Amino acid sequence: MLLVSHDRDFIDRIATQTVAMEGGGGATVYPGGWSDYAAQRPAAAEPPAKPGPAPKAKPAEASARRSEGLTFPERKRFDDLPAQMERLEAEISRLTEFLSQPDLFDREPVKFRKASEGLAERQAALAEAEADWLSLAERA
Repeated sequence: MLLVSHDRDFIDRIATQTVAMEGGGGATVYPGGWSDYAAQRPAAAEPPAKPGPAPKAKPAEASARRSEGLTFPERKRFDDLPAQMERLEAEISRLTEFLSQPDLFDREPVKFRKASEGLAERQAALAEAEADWLSLAERA
């Protein structure tokens, strides 16, 4: 799908590749959204600065630009991961408590099996979320 937009934040959120129209009728493909394109393009391709006062950025846009190496989707994921990890920890705690009933396996083997599988899935998801957060934190 080809999308043309002047909304840089929108492009950052959805683009997997950016095609930049270069001078002389050429086009160059850059992986990622607008922020990725801006970081990868050669310095010679910078457009000349226009005279006059620069437009003031909104606080949310300014903080997204200061994200020190993270793209917009990565910054959003980085910000959302702590809440996701907290939710997974709470679910793991509830399932562990449920599975700690001494006669659960004898009384309700199907529920025991489902709860055990759910616990394993949530533990794996938590480990993955923690690894993602650490990776993003190192880059930030």
